[in-house]
Amino acid sequence: MYSVSRTSQVIKCISPTIRPLVIRCITNKIEDVGTHTGQKWDSDDYRLARFALAPKQVNQNWAINLIAEVPPKEVTERVVWCDGGSGPEGHPRVYINVDKPGDHSCGYCGLRFVKKDHH
Repeated sequence: MYSVSRTSQVIKCISPTIRPLVIRCITNKIEDVGTHTGQKWDSDDYRLARFALAPKQVNQNWAINLIAEVPPKEVTERVVWCDGGSGPEGHPRVYINVDKPGDHSCGYCGLRFVKKDHH
């Protein structure tokens, strides 16, 4: 014989032979927070069940916005290299041609370089 009791949003199913089973029901429609890739689910999507007990944590400090705050580095050479920092914090060294006008960014870390004209 099963007995079922409902308390707020938790359903407890109790059987004499089976351990108590607690099932979380999503009755409140919660608004999903968008990620840096634009991923956002509808409020009735089953994937939001994992955020029923705690809010979804999304870092608002997206790398593309943080690197845009760094001003371009002015250089005098025609070709510069970038390794993203020294040692294990960086990336493989890449060479960037800065002959053409405008900013030239590193493909790994996004740091920008601009050639300073000497007249």
